Amino acid sequence: MVIKNVQVFGEDKTFTPGEVYIDGEKFSASAAEDHEVIDGEGCFAIPGLVDIHFHGCMGDDFCDASLDAIKNMAEYEASIGVTTICPATMTLAEADLHNIMKTAAAYEGSSGAKLSGINMEGPFISAAKKGAQAADHIRNCDTALFRTLQEESGGLIKLVDIAPENEGAMEFIEEVKDEVVVSIAHTTADYDTASEALEKGASHVTHLYNAMPPLNHRDPGVIGAARDDEDCHVELICDGIHIHPSVVRATFAMFGADRVILISDSMRATGLTDGQYTLGGQDVFVKGAKATLADGTIAGSATNLMGCLKVAVQKMEIPLEDAVACATMNPAREIGIYDSCGSITPGKAADLVLLDKDLNVKAVYVNGRKQA
Repeated sequence: MVIKNVQVFGEDKTFTPGEVYIDGEKFSASAAEDHEVIDGEGCFAIPGLVDIHFHGCMGDDFCDASLDAIKNMAEYEASIGVTTICPATMTLAEADLHNIMKTAAAYEGSSGAKLSGINMEGPFISAAKKGAQAADHIRNCDTALFRTLQEESGGLIKLVDIAPENEGAMEFIEEVKDEVVVSIAHTTADYDTASEALEKGASHVTHLYNAMPPLNHRDPGVIGAARDDEDCHVELICDGIHIHPSVVRATFAMFGADRVILISDSMRATGLTDGQYTLGGQDVFVKGAKATLADGTIAGSATNLMGCLKVAVQKMEIPLEDAVACATMNPAREIGIYDSCGSITPGKAADLVLLDKDLNVKAVYVNGRKQA
C-alpha cells in the first residue's frame, strides 16, 4: 500500500511532504509489487497514538476485569487514532487487582488498539492526595504483591505508581527499578524526598501537578525535583480542565518536549454524554469535559488522547510536532515498545493516523489494516 500526498511525521519530529509505504502489517521503505495507492489529500500522516494512562471509555473501565470491556475500549481507542493502549488500574481491594491482572493476561484482542501494557496506579499512594482513589484500599509498597500481580498479568505491568514518602517506598524503588518504570504519584513528597526517590531509580511522574503539592518558590516539591532530574519523564493531561494552558506552555519550556508525555487519564464516560458514572467504585458526575466526585474533586478526564492532542495544539499553543511526539514516540519509549511502534519507520508496526488541517481524524490503520 502507498499513501501519497501526505505530510509525513518523521523520527526527526518534522513533517515532510511525501508518501507512506505499508507492506502487510509493517511500514516499508518502498512500495511492494501490485500495491494499492491511496490519495492522502494533503493530510498529516502521524504514528498511531500511544496512551499509557487511561482508565476507560464508552461505558467500560479496565478495572471491570472483563474481556469484553477491554475489547470495546480497544475498538473505541482505535477509532479515534489511539492504536496502542496501556490502561491504568485504581486503588482497589487486592482480590480485584488479581482479577484485573489475570483478565488482561487472557486478553487476545484481534481488533482495535493493541494492549501493550498496564499502568498500576495504586494502591501504593498517599491518602492525603488520593484524588479519586478509594482510601480504604491504600497500602504501603509491597514488593511481593507487585511481583505476584506482575506474574498474573503475564508481565504486562509497565509502570507502577507510588508515593515515595510512605514507609518502605525507597526500598521498593531499589528492588523493582530494573523490572518496571517506577512513577511518583498521588503524593505529599517534598523536594528532598522526591529527589531521593529519583536518585534510587524512579524515573516518571504521574499526571504532573495533579494529586501533588504545587510548585512553590521556596518548596519546589515533586515538580521541582522532576525538573532537575534529566532522566525523569512527566505526564500531562491536556484536556483543558486539569492544567491551565499557561502552565502547560511553562512545562514544555521547563522540561523540553523530549521529557513530556501526553496522557488522557480518561474514564468510562469518555465518548458518551453528560451524566453520572463511576470510577474506582465511586460516583462521578460528568458535565462537558469535566468529571468530578460529589465533593467537587476532579476525577479523571472525559477527553480521549486525540482530543487532548488537539486541545494542546489549538488552545494551548503547543507546536503540532511537539504534541505528536509527546503522544507517540515518548510514551512508546517510556514503556519499552519503541522498537515496534511509535514512529513511521520501516519494519515497525504500520500504525498510522491521517489528520486533516484541522486535526480531524480521516483514517486510522492498525498493523496496516484500516479501522472502520
